[in-house]
Amino acid sequence: MPAGWYPIRSSSKLTHSTIRTFAQLEISSLVPHDVAALQRGQSGTATNPMKTDPVATRAAMMRVGGGASTVNPLQIPEWDRRLSAFPSVGFFHSRAWAEVLVEAYGFRPAYFDSSVERCGGVLPVMEVSSLIARKRGVSLPFTDECGFLGVESQTAKTAVKEVFAHAAARSWSSWEFRGGREPFGDAPVSQSYFGHTLPLKGTSEEIFGRIDGNARTSVRKALQCGVAVDFATDLGSVRIFHDQLCRTRRRHGLPPQPFGFFESIHRRILSAGLGVVAIARQAGRPVASAIFFHFGPSAIYKFAASEFEFRHLQANHLVLWRAIERYAALGFSQLDFGRTSRANKGLRHFKLAWRPKEHAIDYVKYDFRRARFVEAEPERTMGWHNRVFRLLPVPASKLIGAAIYRHFA
Repeated sequence: MPAGWYPIRSSSKLTHSTIRTFAQLEISSLVPHDVAALQRGQSGTATNPMKTDPVATRAAMMRVGGGASTVNPLQIPEWDRRLSAFPSVGFFHSRAWAEVLVEAYGFRPAYFDSSVERCGGVLPVMEVSSLIARKRGVSLPFTDECGFLGVESQTAKTAVKEVFAHAAARSWSSWEFRGGREPFGDAPVSQSYFGHTLPLKGTSEEIFGRIDGNARTSVRKALQCGVAVDFATDLGSVRIFHDQLCRTRRRHGLPPQPFGFFESIHRRILSAGLGVVAIARQAGRPVASAIFFHFGPSAIYKFAASEFEFRHLQANHLVLWRAIERYAALGFSQLDFGRTSRANKGLRHFKLAWRPKEHAIDYVKYDFRRARFVEAEPERTMGWHNRVFRLLPVPASKLIGAAIYRHFA
C-alpha cells in the first residue's frame, strides 16, 4: 500500500481484505459530515458551497468525508469558469468533453470537486456500466490524459479517498486513473504511454526552424505537390474525416468509433468553438485529416486519418504544421500530441520529429474485487483481433465499433 494514502471509510460493499489493507486510516476521517447540517451551513468553520451556490445544490452534491463533493458538471453552468483557476487545466476537464461522453455513451459523471473551497481541486470520474463489462470508474473514458486539478498534493490524496468511498457505495469493480501516480504514492503503474507537448513560443518561422529537418522537408514536399489544408467545424467536414478514419482504423486492425460519437463532438465541441477539423486536399480530393480540440491555454491533436495511396504526399505533416501555425497565431501556449503506445515506434518517431517535450503518461488502476492495484495490464488495442479487423470490410467494422466501444471505454 502506498505510504500516506488510504481511502476514507469502509463500507459493507468493500471486501474484508480491502478494509484490512486500509487499517492505517485515521479515525477522524471515518466520520462523515451530516448532509442536513451541511445544507444548514452548520458543518463547522468550513464554507458551505450549497448555501452560496444554488446551482450546486440543484446538482445534488454529495458530501463524503468532509472533502470534495461529487458533482455533475453538466448541471453547473459555470463549470468551465471554475476550471480557469487551475494553471494545469486541459480540454478533457471541460464541460464539453463531459457532455460528449454522456450524450454519446450514456456514462454517469461523478466529478469530485472542492474547487469552491480554499486550496481545492477537481478530479473527474465517469461511471461506466454495461451488460458486458462490470460497473467501474474511469478518469476519463476515451481520454489520453486527465490529471487531478489542484495546488496541493494532500488535496489530491483526499480526493482519491473520496473516490474510494463513492466506489464502495456504487459497487464498482475497479477504478482507472489516467493522470499519473502522484496521488497514489508508490502504487504500481497499470499502463504507461508516451506523451508529447510542443511549446508554441516564437514566430511561425522560429517554430518551423526548431523542428527536425526531415519534418520540414515533408511539409515542403506536401506544398510542392499542391496539398492545401482547410479548417472547418461543419458536420460535412466531420463526415469526411470519419470516412477516412474508418479506412485508417482498418489498416491498423481496429474498429472505428461510431459516427454518433463524432456527431456529439460536432454538437458539443466544434459548434461551441472548442475545436476544428483540418482537411488536406490535393486537386480537391481529401487525402488526410485531423480533429483538434482546445481549451484554456492548450490545444490537443486528438484524431488523425489519411488515405494510404496518397501517403507519398506527406499530407499528415502539412495538416499538423498548419495546426501549429494556427494555434500559435491564436496565442495558445502549447499543442498536446496525445498519447502514444510504447510499442508504436513509428508514431513516436513522427511526433518526436516536431521536437516536443516527451513525458510518461502513467495510468493507475485499483481492482476492488481483489483489493489491490493492477500491475502491467496489457494494452487492449494490440492483439490477435488486429489481424481480424484488417480483413473485415469497413461496413462490418463500423457495426462492431458501434456495438462495443461503450463497453471498453
